[in-house]
Amino acid sequence: MKRLDVTAENLEVTAREVTAGTSLFDPTIEERARSIIADVREHGDSKLVELAKRFEGAELTTDRLSVSEEECRAACEGVDASLKEAVELASRNIEAFSRHSLRQNWSARNDQGALVGEKFDPFQRVGIYIPGGTAPLISTALMTITLARVAGCPEIAVCTPCGQGGRIHPAMLYAIQSAGASEIYRVGGAQAIAAMALGTERIRSVQKIFGPGNAYVVAAKRLLFGYVAVDLLPGPSELLVIADESADPSFIASDLLAQAEHGSGYERLWLVTTSEQLLEAVKEAIHSQAAPLPRGEMMEQALENNCWLLQVASIELAVELANRIAPEHCEIIAEEAEKVGRGVMNAGALFLGAQSPTALGDYVAGPSHELPTGGAGKAFSGLTADQFQRRTSLAQFDSSSLNASFGALKTLAGLEGLDAHVRSVEIRTDKGEGPVR
Repeated sequence: MKRLDVTAENLEVTAREVTAGTSLFDPTIEERARSIIADVREHGDSKLVELAKRFEGAELTTDRLSVSEEECRAACEGVDASLKEAVELASRNIEAFSRHSLRQNWSARNDQGALVGEKFDPFQRVGIYIPGGTAPLISTALMTITLARVAGCPEIAVCTPCGQGGRIHPAMLYAIQSAGASEIYRVGGAQAIAAMALGTERIRSVQKIFGPGNAYVVAAKRLLFGYVAVDLLPGPSELLVIADESADPSFIASDLLAQAEHGSGYERLWLVTTSEQLLEAVKEAIHSQAAPLPRGEMMEQALENNCWLLQVASIELAVELANRIAPEHCEIIAEEAEKVGRGVMNAGALFLGAQSPTALGDYVAGPSHELPTGGAGKAFSGLTADQFQRRTSLAQFDSSSLNASFGALKTLAGLEGLDAHVRSVEIRTDKGEGPVR
């Protein structure tokens, strides 16, 4: 852990220093991802089989890349009741929240009386990546696939890595299927993104790819943008806590450790507080709480390299720093947390008050936990159901609105030297010759 005092004068320099550790733009990772994409483009399914053996130790054949209905049924039958209840509770909240995010068709008349508007259609085929890692990320399945289903996407292709022997955890299969997937493939990493973007013999290409992943997955999404649409580039988890002297240090320590335990070692953690006493107490609490945790060793790299304890003179300065950092998650554990939160405009998700730990957002609160990282929160929002909708603008003129619009169009198109544009409208007006017979 690293400690800094932040002032208004060193704010910009501090913001750069404490955000330098992102893995999103690592040139070595990008070059390796580029090579994998080229191999998948050239060799298709056979390369996916080869890479599954190299990275997962799985002996697959091309016909085993897809998960069969029988395998899904067997997985669902073996899932215990408590998991089913937990999945159902989380799914209800996620689905209800998602429905509020959907965009609705609209229409209006412009100044000349033409009917204009927008319609929103679900993408007809989407791809969703669910990471594997050290545990089945059931929550990620729910917080991506559910949104596609709510939006009405008819084809939802899911890729997730398998273990040795080609096995996907039964709980993962249950979550993927119950959330609404139409296809499941045991393919992980950058190669999964390449397969969904470019298509292979077995995996048809999709219109848009969603889902978080490791640095290779993120690099592949960035490199394939244009071949396919992508949602955002979510990298390793981040948490920034804004706290004052009223905060409980044990709460803050536990929340920072919860994000550090994701296990990549690239997680980024910030505590920004007005209280030196709180800062020291949190530091001690982190050490005492981390020791008995099963993933204590996995947390060590993130805590050593990317955990910052920052003291500021005021909550206002803490908010300003948070907006410069643009963290994935931002907790506000301070008096008048809601008021403080109104000033934070560049976070992926806000958690207000001492009883709102980020872990609730990771699983059951309702908003998707796929959120921007690496400073992307300055420009990107988290995953919402409307990102599974395609927007189309509409315009419908009649003779009256067309005639009323012609003068302005003639002036503008004439200045641009586009005479055919002028003619295509003029021929329909009472000033033109009308349609050729």
